[in-house]
Amino acid sequence: MAGKLTGSGAGILLVTANVGSLFEDPENLQKPWLQEFYQTVHAHRPNFVALHCQEVGGKNYEGSMMHVDSFIKELLSSDAMRDFSRARVYLDKNYKSQEQFTALGCCYFLHDSLKNIQQFDFKAKKFKKVVGKEVISDTLMSCSTLEKEKFPQHYFPECKWSRKGFIRTRWAFADCSFDLINIHLFHDASNLVAWEKSPSVYSSTRQKALSYVLDRISDQRFERLPYFIFGDFNFRLDSKRVIESLCSTATMQTVRANDTDAVDKLIFRESDNDHKVVLQLEKKLFNYINQDVFQENRGKLLFEFDKELSVFKDRLHELEISFPPSYPYSEDCSQAKQYMNTRCPAWCDRILMSASAKDLLVKSENEEKLITYDNIGPDVCMGDHKPVYLFFRLSSGAGKHTNKHKCCVVQ
Repeated sequence: MAGKLTGSGAGILLVTANVGSLFEDPENLQKPWLQEFYQTVHAHRPNFVALHCQEVGGKNYEGSMMHVDSFIKELLSSDAMRDFSRARVYLDKNYKSQEQFTALGCCYFLHDSLKNIQQFDFKAKKFKKVVGKEVISDTLMSCSTLEKEKFPQHYFPECKWSRKGFIRTRWAFADCSFDLINIHLFHDASNLVAWEKSPSVYSSTRQKALSYVLDRISDQRFERLPYFIFGDFNFRLDSKRVIESLCSTATMQTVRANDTDAVDKLIFRESDNDHKVVLQLEKKLFNYINQDVFQENRGKLLFEFDKELSVFKDRLHELEISFPPSYPYSEDCSQAKQYMNTRCPAWCDRILMSASAKDLLVKSENEEKLITYDNIGPDVCMGDHKPVYLFFRLSSGAGKHTNKHKCCVVQ
């Protein structure tokens, strides 16, 4: 890559990936996952890469956390990343600390061509030069170059030990600075509960947690900057509305548990056509007769049921989605394009930004093609989540009209 960049025009690659599956089956999943990630880096040739991971160590973290170190070592030493001689990796691996464990991982790679990039020290309240490669895990709570919080237990009482939370870092180029937030919000514990009302109780819980994060990163403790917030938001389609649409001509049968009389499953059958089952819904089963509807035209028919971000339309922005729902894909390597029948497919993995962060993206029409918002590995098994990425170049002179490290007025 020719030339040395100081900030404006720098290529930025933001990636969010729920990597839990990789540590459940590292033998079959890690190599193809890394190859697809490297191909994305090679295709866009960014100067700065931010990889935000969730569920580091997998669901059975006590048994599979050992695989995390080899995964990170491969990332840092790979030939594909050889021109990124500076890196910062933050891994929350301390699962023994129930009050603080988030299983989040943040990996930042700085290309040799990029000069005058600094990282913020939240304790010293100033930017510092980034030198060499560092992996920080054991001392994460005392690390001054990030802020980490786990959501309070009462936010999601159904889950005895939730790992959901967020990590924030802050970066400064020569004439521009911004925050990067890795986030993991609460999932839908039961398809049956999610179906009960619109919007679902889980949607309300996610809204509360995301509001908390946005308020936290824009409070008065530090200068307010543009921010990119990307991770597993666990946003789901409006279950009640989408099921009503998918099963509009079907009749519903309710099956109750013998012992408690609680709803055990819902079975939707065609009124005619031999009463064929269209959808069977259980706590962790979403078995719909035609999976193609979630893939056709990138799932565009379902966009109208993707409502959770609309509550934040004045605070968060997203580029147009051009990929099918990112979850829940099959973890079987022979079924890379198939969804599991555990949940209704949804765009859980997103890259969002403040209005002022959106202003950092190139503006001129001939540069629009330089912005890409897509998934990684559409034809390859990447685990139950397809990683999602945003590539853009910093708008030339984005921060020229204001003081140092202030790209624009924060909104």
